[in-house]
Amino acid sequence: MLIACLAGYIWLYFGFENNITENNSVEVCAIKYVTNIPCPSCGSSRSVISLLKADFIGAFKFNPLGYLIAVIMLITPIWALTDIINKKQTLFDFYLKIEKYIRNPNIAIPLILLIITNWIWNIVKEL
Repeated sequence: MLIACLAGYIWLYFGFENNITENNSVEVCAIKYVTNIPCPSCGSSRSVISLLKADFIGAFKFNPLGYLIAVIMLITPIWALTDIINKKQTLFDFYLKIEKYIRNPNIAIPLILLIITNWIWNIVKEL
């Protein structure tokens, strides 16, 4: 998780420095590259970068998933390092509980519908 967050921070740094929210020509999504159709997470990097610039409306317009990604990228490293220092695995235990919780059809189906709705919104706004 720490390596994934580090890679994300590096990606965001270069995106922030190159102002990718202003330049929409970033093509890193393999799905969009192959099919010319944006995936449900397209625009997430630009969304997080907009959040870093305190452009909350712009972040939402790029992709609402950016809010979730930003929270995860803030909390995970601190939680993981705390677990390492305290020699515990509370983050991993929490992950397992969330995974089990999400497998419940009453939770999974609405979440899947939200992702599909976000995907349709990405397609309609021609992200």
